[in-house]
Amino acid sequence: MAMTLRLPAEDSVALARAAELESRSQTDVILTALREYIARHERASLIEQVMDAELPRYAEALERLGQ
Repeated sequence: MAMTLRLPAEDSVALARAAELESRSQTDVILTALREYIARHERASLIEQVMDAELPRYAEALERLGQ
């Protein structure tokens, strides 16, 4: 799928510089950053789901440990 990305001038310059320094295309730099962002947030979301499900189960024990 084709997509248009509008960046502020300073971000566009930074992206061009990063791509040039890494000898990669700007598209490749953006795709890598996007994939890393998604992976990080998927992990964080999964951890939150597990914590929400399991914390109530251990709430009493955790409360005792905190005293």
